Formats: sequence, C-alpha cells, structure tokens
Amino acid sequence: MSTASVQSGKLTTAQPYLIEQDWAAYTPEQNAIWSELVSRRMPQLEKHASQVYLDGFHKIGLKQEELPNLREVSKRLFPLTGWQSTPVSGFLPADAFFEMLAARMFPTTTWIRSRESMEYTPEPDIFHDVFGHVPMHAHPVFGNFLEHYGKVCAALTNQEDLERMGRLFWFTVEFGVIREQGEIKVYGSGLISSHGECTHVIERGKGLEIRDFDLEQVLDTVVDVSKMQPVLYAIESYDQIYEATKEAESRLG
Repeated sequence: MSTASVQSGKLTTAQPYLIEQDWAAYTPEQNAIWSELVSRRMPQLEKHASQVYLDGFHKIGLKQEELPNLREVSKRLFPLTGWQSTPVSGFLPADAFFEMLAARMFPTTTWIRSRESMEYTPEPDIFHDVFGHVPMHAHPVFGNFLEHYGKVCAALTNQEDLERMGRLFWFTVEFGVIREQGEIKVYGSGLISSHGECTHVIERGKGLEIRDFDLEQVLDTVVDVSKMQPVLYAIESYDQIYEATKEAESRLG
C-alpha cells in the first residue's frame, strides 16, 4: 500500500473529493499548453523567484515538456518534507481543504486550462496548483508552516477568525514576496503562475506598496481579488511566517 493510501485513510471530510489522476489520458494539445505556460514563466522566474521555489522546481522533477504525474511528484516530494501532491475533483470546502493541509496532502486539481484561457482562469488548474504551489513544499520550514496553518484553521469555528487567517494565506502562500540578498523575490503561487501579477511586482506597478511583513496588518488587510494587489508584505525568511502562524493561533479562537 502506498504512503498516499495510508495518509488518505486519515481523512474524513476530504475523503469524498479524492480522485486518481489519469495521467496517460492527457492529450498532446494539453501537454503543449502546459509546456507553453512553463516556457512563458521560467525566464522571468529564474531572475525574480525565490531561490527556494527554483530549487523546489527541480527537486520535485517538474518538466517543461509534459504535464506532471502527481504520483511521481509525490514520490520525490515525500522524502524531503512529508508532503504530497494529492489529486482532488475540484474546489474543496474550507474544512476539507484545511484537513488536507494538516495531513501534509496538498489538494491538486488535475485539469489544465484551455488555450483560450492561457492568461487567466478563475478556478485553479494543475498549472496553478503544481507549478505555482508545489515546489515550495520541498522546503522544510515552508512545509511546516503550511501544515501548522491547516491545523490552526481546522480548529477555528469563528467566521471572522477564519477570514483573518485567510488573509495570512493570501499574503504568503498566494501573494508572498521575500527579501533575498537585498532584492524582492516572489514565492506566492499567484505571482509565480501569473505573468501580469509578477510583472506588477517586479516593475513596482502603479499604486503598489511593498511593506515589511507585520502580522497585525496582514490579518486586518481586506483583500480585493478582482484587481492587482495594491499592498504586499515582504518577509525576511520563511521562519517568519511559521512563527507568525503560531502567533496568530495564540490570538484567535
């Protein structure tokens, strides 16, 4: 029995959403879309992404020429941090999502956007989920942070507290930036997977303010997902967001 099978047995709320990825069923056109998306993003990311992301990309064996086989990705990822890229049927309810994070199983969609939606898709696809998120899971501290975040949120019952914790996720996992060797680098999946959003950060787009990470400000900053982000919060290390999650846990609930 595989490690994934053993771990999935621990799930209750998320269990109905787990599926198998039919990797052999992807068409040449779908692989071509993946390849084009990766080739568009990598030149910019090689200059402006966190070194942790770039290292993770290679450690988990992502390839430009073909869509990722999640079973193979997890085989490389699990020995590093205990995380897996686990296929799910689509968007998960919050409690199922948090349960999976707490079990170090990242819920991963298996569909790929169409050629007509290359620039943007409103729902996460395998490009956003794997290319955008999963390389970061090869980093032990980031992996610990994400698991602890899931456990904290799974235990919360107050909706306002959950909304505030959602902002912590947004400004780290989705739109996180970090200072590395005196430069702002991107690590959040929303920046990694989107050329427009990433360029907005790199070129310090109109109205953009990059502040030092401050937990209280992050928890209080209301997010508008319909426009380019006007404020981002730069961390100094990944330990900082792990500790921030512990601090948030002590404040909320």
